Amino acid sequence: MDSLNQFIPPALLPLVDHLRTQGPLLGVTLLSLAAAYLGYLYVLGRKEAAVTFNVPIPPEIRANWKGEKWDSLQGEGRKVLEGQVRGQWNDNLIMSYCPADGRVLGNGIKPATPDDVDRAVLAAKSAQLEWANTSFAERRKVLRTLLKYVLDHQDELVTACCLDSGKTKVDAAFGEILVTAEKLKWTLDHGEKALAPESRPTNFLMMYKKNMVTYEPLGVVSACVSWNYPFHNFISPVISAIFAGNGVVVKPSEQTAWSSAFFLEVIRGALASCGHSRDLVQSIVCLPNVADHLTSHPDISQLTFIGSKPVAHKVCESAAKSLTPVTVELGGKDPALVLDDSRTVSEIPAIASILMRGVFQSAGQNCIGVERIIALPNAYDKLVEIVSSRIARLRLGSILLDSQTSAGTPDVGAMISPASFDRLESLIADAVKQGARLICGGKRFEHPEHPLGHYFTPTLLVDVTPTMKIAQQELFAPVFLVMRASSVPHAISIANSTDYGLGASVFGYNQTDIAKCVANIKSGMVSVNDFGSYYAVQLPFGGVKGSGYGRFAGEEGLRGVSNIKAVCVDRFPKLMATRIPPRVDYPIRKGDGAKQDGTGAWEMCKGVVETGYQITLGGRVSGILRLLTNM
Repeated sequence: MDSLNQFIPPALLPLVDHLRTQGPLLGVTLLSLAAAYLGYLYVLGRKEAAVTFNVPIPPEIRANWKGEKWDSLQGEGRKVLEGQVRGQWNDNLIMSYCPADGRVLGNGIKPATPDDVDRAVLAAKSAQLEWANTSFAERRKVLRTLLKYVLDHQDELVTACCLDSGKTKVDAAFGEILVTAEKLKWTLDHGEKALAPESRPTNFLMMYKKNMVTYEPLGVVSACVSWNYPFHNFISPVISAIFAGNGVVVKPSEQTAWSSAFFLEVIRGALASCGHSRDLVQSIVCLPNVADHLTSHPDISQLTFIGSKPVAHKVCESAAKSLTPVTVELGGKDPALVLDDSRTVSEIPAIASILMRGVFQSAGQNCIGVERIIALPNAYDKLVEIVSSRIARLRLGSILLDSQTSAGTPDVGAMISPASFDRLESLIADAVKQGARLICGGKRFEHPEHPLGHYFTPTLLVDVTPTMKIAQQELFAPVFLVMRASSVPHAISIANSTDYGLGASVFGYNQTDIAKCVANIKSGMVSVNDFGSYYAVQLPFGGVKGSGYGRFAGEEGLRGVSNIKAVCVDRFPKLMATRIPPRVDYPIRKGDGAKQDGTGAWEMCKGVVETGYQITLGGRVSGILRLLTNM
């Protein structure tokens, strides 16, 4: 045994010797504690164990399903789809199709009416009354059941996302499955702690009081979410809402109505399999005129909006009618600063790979996608040289068809619609006229195999300056845009030169420069030597300036859908309680002796304030004397 001492730090030797002498008794104690703890975990595990359930899988998700293209449809369906491609929506029918290849999804749905909204809110409200009384253990069981389903059915969920949004499976794995699993796991591990009552400090005058903050369900909350991550954007607000004890009404984008119906059934299946009402979670697919009825509904207690700035103005104006608080996330013009210390320059190839993921993830349709790469002198040319050939080789296509052919698996998927193509081409052409260099891309892509798909060629545009329109407007497209900076302060200035302030990235290893960038970039989130890492660990998500306000994800996200209640109680209720001294009791009496004018009450109040808040000890003593002499 002594030979083992050489491996034990000297400071721990006395403790080790003590444990040896107390071996039998200590061993029994430790084994007893371990057995008790394992027993607790076993009981807890059984109580919160995930339930296996199944929901009907839409036939379109079957492997190798080809489907009918929308240009071969006849009658009303084709007319509706032709209008939707042009951005014109029919009041009576919403059709869904795959933007990567034009396959029709489902038979269409009828947009919701105001009455449909009322029924959905009422159903969620009724179900929430019982749900609000569930324990955190019961809520965790539902989330654990959801997590199990997500992990067991990745193929089906990813296929639905690819069909409805046109993205690739790799993009869906990162942006739909991984972040959803992370949010579920984080909430399971840390959600109860985030919503547990918190003790808050008191002060000298109120030392007999005990303060706390509690987090209670709000009732029914709502979320209006965007199409770019159809599964994650749908389920993310549901996770926070129901764990905080709320019912929820989600309005997905009409662009992804087909997959949203499937995702709703998954969530409701988890609720029902754990013995809870399916009505707790509702989904409303509607057009803007009916969306106003939802966002101003008096029974909605909180609203999360993910979308564009113009629509946000209308949503917030509508919510103001019922004074509904809104969390607003509006996208951005996220910068990635590439510094030029020696180590950073040596790692440009690895940095280029991260930046390409940041730019081309979901064909650039990512609210925290990298929209501007701002590189310092020693990094600029090397970065451009590395990415030029790589971007030119990127393949476009439909992941669910092309992977079966000689074309191979595509790198970049489709865009949701061609509505932005004219604007993108105009912005790129305007930048070139002003001195930017177009290395590759810059225009829409007519796919030879998928003429009905909506593709934009992966683009590399360099030598862009802050005065160009393309450096100021959010593109939401596969455009790798590079800007020169002469120094770290100059790079920060360029980063802050837009109206947006959502996320940012900084690549570098000079800690002084890194700290300067992190502190001075005006944004809600920053990743160092990475892209979007803050969301993969459930830090609070949101921005500043034109990127919105409020936060979802993490503790702040859970508390944002809760009633934050301040509670102040007596610390020693049987011994001490608030009593109003006779001098200041209503009606205030004039006083006695030389203080018939009532100044005694005023002097007593001054004494109270000085006792509690005078800076010096002498000042406090003076306050106590003033208080006592005027009681």
